[in-house]
Amino acid sequence: MSRAFDRLIGGAAQNPLVRGGLIIGAGIVIGNLVGFFRVAVTAYFLGTRAAADALAVAIGPIDTLNGVLTNTMVFAFVPFLMLRDGSDRIAVFRQANRLFNWIFGSLTVVILLFAPGLMRLMAPGLTSAHFSTAVNILRITSFSTLAAGSAAIQSALLFTQRRFGPSAFYQANLNLFTIAGALLLWRVCGIYGFAIGYTCGACFQFALVSYYARPLWTRQNFSVAAIPVRELIAKPGSFLIYAGLIALNVIVTRAYATQAGPGMAAAFDYSMRCVNVVVAYLVSPVSNSLLPEIARLRSRGESRAALRIIDRTISLAAVAAVVSCLIGIALRQPVIALLFQRGSFTTESTQLVSGVFLGFAPSLIGLSLLEITARSLFALNRPWLPLLAAGIPVVVNVVFSIVMRTAYPARAMESEYIGLGASLGLLAAFAILFAAIHTRRRTWHEADVPVETPELQA
Repeated sequence: MSRAFDRLIGGAAQNPLVRGGLIIGAGIVIGNLVGFFRVAVTAYFLGTRAAADALAVAIGPIDTLNGVLTNTMVFAFVPFLMLRDGSDRIAVFRQANRLFNWIFGSLTVVILLFAPGLMRLMAPGLTSAHFSTAVNILRITSFSTLAAGSAAIQSALLFTQRRFGPSAFYQANLNLFTIAGALLLWRVCGIYGFAIGYTCGACFQFALVSYYARPLWTRQNFSVAAIPVRELIAKPGSFLIYAGLIALNVIVTRAYATQAGPGMAAAFDYSMRCVNVVVAYLVSPVSNSLLPEIARLRSRGESRAALRIIDRTISLAAVAAVVSCLIGIALRQPVIALLFQRGSFTTESTQLVSGVFLGFAPSLIGLSLLEITARSLFALNRPWLPLLAAGIPVVVNVVFSIVMRTAYPARAMESEYIGLGASLGLLAAFAILFAAIHTRRRTWHEADVPVETPELQA
């Protein structure tokens, strides 16, 4: 029995996919742990003062944008590159690398040039005294977008070679450099130390990934790629739109928070980071195990079996999400005090963040279930339903904010209502998407046609 167990463990350890899953899982754990220290350092120096709002509204959207670009590039291009071998794969990568580096560079220039206008949209209630600070932070961190996007597409090439280590600790490196920048530069440049550290972390990650990826595409022979630009953009396009709409829901909530008074945007940012940690643990392990199985069943034309697996997975994830949400709501005040209440983060800060967390906590349920369902549909090559569903949270959030500010102006400024619109929108989006799947599944069954899928992707 012992020998059989040892052989089983040894075989699993030799499996590149198992090793990759363990490395990525370790990256998620370490990244989130270091992320808590990053938030704790922010809380210590800034608390929930107006300066914390300036940091939250400037670095928050860039952080979200970089995450969207990273996930999109990996999600879209790993299967796309796996369809090709040898020189053809390198040729396609080189073409995509040139195209998207140009896009990421252009995006960085746009943020640099239009930072004041973007900040007026993202933080309409920010005090004039801190507006210029937020604009400067946005400009400093905009350089991280070029670095993060370029690193992401090279990570996709590394993933095709089963080399997960250089990319797995991206979030950990980003958080470590942000902490280092804040601690080392606080007396020199104050709040800008966070932005400088963040940008240096993104550049370090780009240098690290490039060091391992560059030999794969510069020292090998390659053919001349002839992939239409439209096809290259279309591959990540649908997922990018989906992720962008989900991110827009957060941006709308943060903008609403700036109009509720000083410290409210920072309080929302603290709450969001707490929720995102739980979402990452619920979504990432499930996605890593569920999506390859769905792809395998799709390749055989067995969408009925795939949908049954999706239903079971959603049921289990729903239980875990609801339990996590209830525990978070019950323990929010002592946990927030334990994690952050020191330095500039006072008892009043704890109460403010606890109030915002109360309204935003249900988004944990909606976002987790929506992400699992949407990613499953992308794996089934059914992108239109998740794309349509991704716009629902923004619409619900905007309508909720307008109604609250018009009909209940006093309540609209209370901390408990800041994140409630985002939560209701995500719950509504999941409910509508889930209902749509069950309505259309008979049509999908009738259209079952086996497709050729690379064995690795399956």
